[in-house]
Order: sequence, then structure tokens, then C-alpha cells
Amino acid sequence: MNAEFFEALSMLEKERGLTADYLIEKIEAAIVIAVKKDYEVEDDNVLVEIDPEHGKFSVSLVRDVVEEVENPKIQLSVEEAQAIRKSYKLGDRVVTPLKTKDFGRIAAQTAKHVIRQGIREAERNQLYSEMQSKAHEIVTARVLRIDPERGIVALEMGKGEAVLPRSEQVPGEEFYEGQHVQVYVKDVLVTERGPKIIISRTSEQLVKRMFEMEVPEIFDGTVEIRAISREAGVRTKMAVWSKDENVDPVGACIGAHGARVNKIVEELGGEKIDIVRWSEDVAEFISAALSPAKVVKVEILEGERKACRVTVPDHQLSLAIGNKGQNARLCARLTGYNIDIRPESGYYGEDEEEEKPAQE
Repeated sequence: MNAEFFEALSMLEKERGLTADYLIEKIEAAIVIAVKKDYEVEDDNVLVEIDPEHGKFSVSLVRDVVEEVENPKIQLSVEEAQAIRKSYKLGDRVVTPLKTKDFGRIAAQTAKHVIRQGIREAERNQLYSEMQSKAHEIVTARVLRIDPERGIVALEMGKGEAVLPRSEQVPGEEFYEGQHVQVYVKDVLVTERGPKIIISRTSEQLVKRMFEMEVPEIFDGTVEIRAISREAGVRTKMAVWSKDENVDPVGACIGAHGARVNKIVEELGGEKIDIVRWSEDVAEFISAALSPAKVVKVEILEGERKACRVTVPDHQLSLAIGNKGQNARLCARLTGYNIDIRPESGYYGEDEEEEKPAQE
């Protein structure tokens, strides 16, 4: 029986990837519960020893040698104890090994239930640890199922499964079963049903991580991503800086002939990416952030709120504002400033209404 038990233990360890120590701890706890229930005793009266190294497995009932027996389940008299072994005396504890069949049907069922529960808990904990190590990272997942009505996509991630909700999908992006996609793991939560993985395709952190993986200078810390703003599927603006004066941070991110940035653009389905140089000089940073538009002047406005007025050449006004205000909006988020964009002449033209300041 012991040989079969340890063989099953070894099999569980290999198949489920659970450590023998963890399983033994759960099995010991399960057997204690089973014996307590069957014999109506306390934890202290049950001794479980599992030694996989020597293939030993034993369960014993522990009773106290007393002068007057009040509870025969946990006590025995000196005479009864000495009938087992003459050396026993008052105050000793007598250990009586139990046969497995003596546990009873209910006890055995209890043990099986607790062991199964322990294994499920161990698997959930293992999955949580595995997923937790991927939090705030990019993971390549495989599309399992698509629910067109609810607009959600179920993805396989290692041993776990995660749902990509419509709100975290890039507008217009299409999926098919078996497809491999990159997602950003925003968080991993503990729930009663196991770990819940929160993933995204729209997060600006997805783009940031892609650059960290693609650009060695970012990975080794020579170039830093100081700020990033994104409207998924359309455009991302990213501000970079280098502590090394001899390194061009923008050029490092773009790569030779645009190789580095183009690889990321392709992965994002053609999303445009503006890479600008970050500067401590706010006016200089805002000018760069409004790229591809050219800026004539930046005035930082006084007040509690961060705000500025930007002047651009008349013919650059539409470019600075962008389609439906997108360029100005992304610039505002990138810099943290509310931006009021004005044409150099101060004249907006008959066909154009004066644009409101871009909000962060």
C-alpha cells in the first residue's frame, strides 16, 4: 500500500508540477481531519508520519496514560498502558498505529476531499505565482475562443486563460482562433475561482514594453522613456531622454532606416508612433511634443493649472491640432499641460472655428 501511495505522489508531482513537500503537507492535514472525525479526538491525539525518502507512511492514535480514565478515546489507565509495554508510567503518551482500513469510509472520503481541495489550491497558487511573475509585462497568448456578441476574446496564457474585453481591444482589430497575439498584463488578482488575469491591447504600457524589448539602449538604461500617451490603433507619442550626451535617444528608438520603430508599428497594425526628445525645458518639450507640426512660440501661462499657449505658422495649424484634435490631445497628455494652439496671424480663417485648448 505504501509503495502505491508514494508512486501516486510522484506521479502527481510530475503531472501537476506540484512539490512533494506541499502535497505531503496537504495529505497529512487531510488525514488528521479524517481521523479526528472518525475517532472524535483532537489534533494533538493524531500522529501522521509520511517519509517519501524511506517509503514510510503511518497514522497513529496518541493517548495519555492517566490515573483515572474519563475519555477512553484519548486516555488509558496505567494498567492498560503496561499491558502494551511494561515501561509505560503515569503521564506517558501511548502511540498506537492505525490500519488504513480502520479509518472508516467517511474518514477516507473526508481525506480524499481535502486532498483534492489541497491539490486544486496548490494548482491555483502555482498558476497565480506564474502569472504574477508576468504582471506588467508583455505575454504572447493564443486565441482560444471568440464571442462576437459580447465582443470578448478568450486567450490561452501558459497554463491559464484570460479574457480580452472589447474595451481593451484596439478598435477595428480582428482575431481568429489559433492566432498568436501580444498582450500587456495589467494585473493579476486572487479570486475564489483562481487567479484573474487583467490584460490589454490598448494600454500605452504595451508600446513602452515593446520598445524596451526592441531597443537595447532602453533595456540597458542608456535611454529612458520619460512619458508616453496613446490612442490605440491610431497614434502614440513617446518622449525619450538619454543620460549619455553621445547617444541620440530618438535615433536609437527609430533604428537604422527606421527598422526598430517599423517592427513595432507592424506589430500594432500600422499605428503611427511619434518619438520626441524629452527636455527639462517645458517650452522646448511642448514644441517637440507637437511634432510633426512646427512651433513658433510657447508661452507658459501663470496659474495653478498647468497651461500654455502655443503659436504655430498658419499653414501648420491643422497639422498641430490633428484630426479631430488628436495631435494636440496626445501632446497634452504627454506633457501634462493644457494646450491652447493659435495661428501665427491670430486669424483662424472663415472655414475654421477657434479651437478650444487641448485637455490633458
